Amino acid sequence: MELKLLNDSGVAASNVAAPDTIFGRDYNEALIHQVVVAYQANARSGNRKQKDREEVHHTTKKPWRQKGTGRARAGMSSSPLWRGGGRIFPNSPDENFSHKVNKKMYRAGICSILSQLAREGRLSVIENLSIEAPKTKLLSQKLKGMGFDSVLVITDSLEENLLLASRNLPNVLIVEPRHADPLSLVFYKKILITKLALAQIEEMLA
Repeated sequence: MELKLLNDSGVAASNVAAPDTIFGRDYNEALIHQVVVAYQANARSGNRKQKDREEVHHTTKKPWRQKGTGRARAGMSSSPLWRGGGRIFPNSPDENFSHKVNKKMYRAGICSILSQLAREGRLSVIENLSIEAPKTKLLSQKLKGMGFDSVLVITDSLEENLLLASRNLPNVLIVEPRHADPLSLVFYKKILITKLALAQIEEMLA
């Protein structure tokens, strides 16, 4: 598999060799779906809290007598059957949303995503990406000049200028290879990888 090596103008100057074991795999939609859903689920925090009938503030007095009223029997107004009563199975803050994905499956899912991105022409390599000053305008102009409006940049090391300049760009994310998650790979329209970061990815997923 060969990937496009872009110059500073965003033009494919040459190609760079990439291993087929990472960038030449078949598209496995079920595996990618499982990996992305697990990543989103593991990022959830259990912060929902509902009250059961023991926790709602209601009187424990019997609303009416047991017999003779013609109405259904009722013991207290905190019953889950009543409006304003407690929940039968309330959500709890310690609820566990995590999904388990084996390392082998996770790596295979990442490789499948990268392979599909390469086939669709959404993945490119650049020698190096840098700007002179930590200015959002400089980075925005540079990326627009290269033809990128929504891009995930995977760089071998996070330069301070790049990191500071990208914080106010909603469709730009700059990460190191170890932080390239499956959701970001799927979400952004284009993926731009520096040459040294490509070597790191190959080492991680080998």
